[in-house]
Amino acid sequence: MCGIAGEVRFDQRPASLERVQRMTNAMRARGPEGQGVVGHGRYAFGHRRLKIIDLSDRGQQPMEDPLLGLTLVFNGCIYNHKELRRDLESKGYQFFSTSDSEVILKSYHAWGEHCVERFNGMFAFVIYERDSGRVFMARDRLGIKPLYYQKAPGVLRFASSLPALLKGRRSGLDIDPGALHHYMMFHSVVPAPRTIIKGICKLAPATAVTFEPHGTARERRYWDLDFDRELPLKSEAEIKEALLEQLRNAVSRRLIADVPVGVLLSGGVDSSLITGLLAEAGAEDLQTFSVGFEDVGGEKGNEFDYSDIVARHFGTTHHKIEVDSDTLLGNLEACFQAMSEPMVSHDNIGFFLLSKHVSQHVKVVQSGQGADEVFGGYHWYPPLMDTDDALETYRQAFFDRDQDEYQQAIAEAYAGDDVSLEFVREHFAQPGASHAVDKALRLDTTVMLVDDPVKRVDNMTMAWGLEARVPFLDHELVEFAAAIPAQYKVGNSGKHILKEAAREIIPDEVIDRPKGYFPVPALKYLEGGQLDFVRDVLSNQAARKRGLFKQAYLDKLLANPGEHITPLRGSKLWQAATLEYWLQSHGIE
Repeated sequence: MCGIAGEVRFDQRPASLERVQRMTNAMRARGPEGQGVVGHGRYAFGHRRLKIIDLSDRGQQPMEDPLLGLTLVFNGCIYNHKELRRDLESKGYQFFSTSDSEVILKSYHAWGEHCVERFNGMFAFVIYERDSGRVFMARDRLGIKPLYYQKAPGVLRFASSLPALLKGRRSGLDIDPGALHHYMMFHSVVPAPRTIIKGICKLAPATAVTFEPHGTARERRYWDLDFDRELPLKSEAEIKEALLEQLRNAVSRRLIADVPVGVLLSGGVDSSLITGLLAEAGAEDLQTFSVGFEDVGGEKGNEFDYSDIVARHFGTTHHKIEVDSDTLLGNLEACFQAMSEPMVSHDNIGFFLLSKHVSQHVKVVQSGQGADEVFGGYHWYPPLMDTDDALETYRQAFFDRDQDEYQQAIAEAYAGDDVSLEFVREHFAQPGASHAVDKALRLDTTVMLVDDPVKRVDNMTMAWGLEARVPFLDHELVEFAAAIPAQYKVGNSGKHILKEAAREIIPDEVIDRPKGYFPVPALKYLEGGQLDFVRDVLSNQAARKRGLFKQAYLDKLLANPGEHITPLRGSKLWQAATLEYWLQSHGIE
């Protein structure tokens, strides 16, 4: 929906409107339809707007309510804002707009920090209290919308993207060794609050923070996912019917908009099911969008066969975007500019180019991200059903390399303990997920999903002023799915209960197909122009000066890239190049 930024001083100095304007300008793509910056003494807020709800100027941000003494910047969408508005009006609140932004302001005044527990939606927002000087920031339960911040002596700064937060600053930025370990080991997932830049944090999902006027902070996690809760439904048929109802509600909620809503249709079960549910709900002139790439290394670069089946079945207006290798390479720089953090998944460029096309037709799309993590669709879940060692079974399937290889790859200055394995160990030990597979599902849903697929979709769609909504991450649906016994999710090669529910909506041939993914084989089997590009990135002056990687390790990868593939079928060479190129793209020395 938007990009937000701000600065709050905890000393006697005024906030810098000029700095906030720079940060706001850096996020123009996130909100191409309007901007605003306000500042009063110790705080300054900035906002870029994409008009989705209340298209009038009354919905403009930063939103100030002089009567309540509150100022808000907000990114996201509150799907139950109309219901909350009625509750607030019954309490005597009067509204000057029809926006969900104003509902957040009034909700905070009415219910304080506990307002977040009433919201159904995706959100990251910051509120300044005029009279007390407090600052309140919060992020949605599944981390769909981003929020980066830096707390330094006397000042707090925040933004919707890390590069925007760093705008104008290139030197004096250090790599966080723990984040680097996560990036290289934990499939390039860097869990909150870390980022690859030391001292720059991201607010964790389901977290709210109150900053007092003198700068002390109180953090609260307001939601947890319980896998040990017993589901009152016993039979598979009962579960399936209840699941369908949850899915219908989740998709319907995400139709709330004052503009048309389309679908990113990959041809898999998840996006096909969303398309079918939207058609069932009576969505008119439904537009669907797919992207495909050239075949490389014997691996097919598109799934058009299946997306075509779904588009024909539901009579959608279907758009297919075909991308050759030259186009892919020519857009990598712009794609990396759109990344808030280095993201290794090959399909970043796919979503980037798809979003460019989609934004010419609609401003809001629904997408199928989250179904694999929530409903057990990945190949590493079945082995966890019977394992005696959940940690080791998960590590072997998910980690990109072992600790010995990490020490061979990374410069001595960044070598250290296996912090990624320790992170997973601690997460697995938390209460609320007794079964091994539930431990993995909880970790993947609340951590991996947030900082891989969901972040990718947000960054690449927002690069073109396109809002993506993810029905599978409706928190009520996620809570319901967590309580479903693991065998109903992991069975039948994964997502069993979801597939059985989907049979009521979409063609069987889409459900019973081999599992696919968003393929970009040219970035897995690096050759030709792509390999030359990677070689230059890893050997230029900036890379040599930084010295993140040991040259002997890079030489081994460069000699035969196709032999060095991670357990999750990614290129180790592309992973190293992604980190270095992201740092170079954003001028980080």
